[in-house]
Amino acid sequence: MKIYIFIFFSLSLGAQKTNLAPSVPAIDHYFGTPIIDDYRNLENLKDSATVRWMKSQTDYTNSLINKIPNRDYYIKKRLEFDKRQGYSVSDLEITDNDKYFYLKKGSEERTAKVYYRNGFNGTEQLLYDPESFISSFKDSSSKSKHQFLVNLLSPSWDGSRLAVSLTEDGKEISQVIVIDVENKYVHPEVVTNTNPSSIGGIKWLQDNSGFFYVYYPIIDSNSKDYVKNVQTILYRIGENPKKLNNVFSRSNNPNLNIEENSYPAIMAFNADDKYYVGNLVDSEDFRKTFIISKEDLLNGKKTWKPLYTKEDKIPYMRLAGEDIYFLSGYNNTLNYKLCKTSAKNPNFKNPQILVPEMPDEVITGYALTKDGIYYTRTKNGVEAKLYLYKDGKEQNIKTPFVSGNIYLEAKGKDFSDIWISCSGWANDEQRFKYDLKKSEFTPENIAPLIEYPEFKDIVVEEITVKSHDGVEVPLSLIYNKNIKKNGEIPILMNGYGAYAESYSPYFSISYLLWANQGGIVAVPHVRGGGEKGEQWHIDGQKSKKSNSWKDLIACTEYLINKNYTSPKKVAILGGSAGGILMGRAMTERPDLFGAVIIESGVLNTLRNEFGGVGKSAAQEYGNLNNSADFKGLLEMDAYHHIKKGVKYPATLITSGINDPRVSPWIPAKFVAKLLANNSSNNPILLKIDYAGGHGGDIPTAQRYANIGDIFAFALWQLGVSDYQPIGDITK
Repeated sequence: MKIYIFIFFSLSLGAQKTNLAPSVPAIDHYFGTPIIDDYRNLENLKDSATVRWMKSQTDYTNSLINKIPNRDYYIKKRLEFDKRQGYSVSDLEITDNDKYFYLKKGSEERTAKVYYRNGFNGTEQLLYDPESFISSFKDSSSKSKHQFLVNLLSPSWDGSRLAVSLTEDGKEISQVIVIDVENKYVHPEVVTNTNPSSIGGIKWLQDNSGFFYVYYPIIDSNSKDYVKNVQTILYRIGENPKKLNNVFSRSNNPNLNIEENSYPAIMAFNADDKYYVGNLVDSEDFRKTFIISKEDLLNGKKTWKPLYTKEDKIPYMRLAGEDIYFLSGYNNTLNYKLCKTSAKNPNFKNPQILVPEMPDEVITGYALTKDGIYYTRTKNGVEAKLYLYKDGKEQNIKTPFVSGNIYLEAKGKDFSDIWISCSGWANDEQRFKYDLKKSEFTPENIAPLIEYPEFKDIVVEEITVKSHDGVEVPLSLIYNKNIKKNGEIPILMNGYGAYAESYSPYFSISYLLWANQGGIVAVPHVRGGGEKGEQWHIDGQKSKKSNSWKDLIACTEYLINKNYTSPKKVAILGGSAGGILMGRAMTERPDLFGAVIIESGVLNTLRNEFGGVGKSAAQEYGNLNNSADFKGLLEMDAYHHIKKGVKYPATLITSGINDPRVSPWIPAKFVAKLLANNSSNNPILLKIDYAGGHGGDIPTAQRYANIGDIFAFALWQLGVSDYQPIGDITK
């Protein structure tokens, strides 16, 4: 057996094109249309032939990337910058009584640790080191083989306790511990089968004795019942976590008609709220929502009442006493208006309108304070402004610097405290506390701000490009001001375009390093995102999804026609739902790109619902049982658009073996078919991270290394001299 494996891997390293995946085709019939799936067999990740092939392709990819000169440039620079800064801080949480909890990672540390201080100027204390966490392994000696990271902090209302969520090897499914802050006592009970960083969070009881969390009955992402029939559990500190107190779910509340693929989650906004709000979370921003009195729920009563429906078009709400403040997209209000109604007698169709809709700016967030409502508006997803609604009037607040993105934090309705975090493509994020009486901002950064003189010549240009149908698509360009338009500039085009998520500007050292090596980072804000409101999202989903990749193609052609670059100098990069964008751009216009990199991409939409959490994505991509949606799903399926004999660009497809959202067999099938049909000599590579998941929740160095490999591959394929090996390393 060992000899066989050795020969198999040796062949794959020397002759990738002869190492094609085993093919066992299947035929599906949809509304009279037969669809042949050449690699249905690869969906069985327990099949030994599939396992060997995926491993051999990953070994080949790693061997190839290891031979690229300057491959370690990115990770060296990132670690150098980390050392310059000393440490980084994230996941800051502030309680009403001014206790600060956050994650802090030193430049030499593998993972971030949990810290605490009483007030911004209080003495910092180490509260918890995730390296000390021992999961429920029967053999605790195996702990060293696994990496646990903190992916959520949730302090109780008074800050006396802290719930810490930990995830292992990028799996996202979490285990939660509780710490008594004053004496740093870690309770022995461990809450399992949850994912609070993505769904519902952790919502504490008013007396800080316990919390609500979302529980997954099945945590095997390969099971057909994965992420089905999840429950909201009420857990009280010190109880046995295995004795599940199910308070909000399909099984506990059959009269609410909760679908098996929804995530019933409870929201609590203030300690003294009179109500709990139950939200049925799915892939849409608009959700079916219920309300119940606190007293009833805690006494075991099931008196949930409907609050609003998907048709009411409410992406976000907050309680404040008997009042509900919410954003509304009802009655074709595509850029949203800020409204108010009563919890006792709610009216979401004809509410009190506080801030009306604007035609060219989208309301992107708001925060309630004692002094009024602070809110943000964004134009084209890249130009953010701050406002205050007070005493029936709106006023614009000038921020410390022009920002592409503004994030708000506030203690709540009974406090004046408000913080903003401002960032941009070329501006590192800075956090400020705003004093309304003085009309001034005071910096309140917990991590040190450092200078990057290396990037002093980086500039940002925001333009619009006409797409195939004449629609203007925003395009962000990040580059060194000294570059010349000579048709040879390496372009890294990164986009997403799904779930109404805006690709908002943020300070990305990755982008700036690319720009400093003579390239341009281009971010097309394609349809399917939320940059220009809800209609922008609608026009890039389901049967209209083709607008997404046609927008990207138009932006690429613009840069070529304006003599910035040429097709062989363009690399496109996307992940997850952005895999549809990049996969279909590549299969529709293979002549337009020099390199394609897709991370954990949704590349086989006809089969997506059978891998990871794919079934819950039907609202975004379409339902296989609907004939019109089927046509859209087939059109956006990059796997089924691979054609025999086409010269495809160099391609790097990555995935994590523990990915719970997009099963690794989806990227594997795409590579298998591409290898069998591609007629060019360009490398087609598959790289599986056997210690990772969907891309997040992995150690910093591992993340840097993964991005470094992506950059090295792109720069090699785009012909950048510092990344060119001697000879053909693919043979």
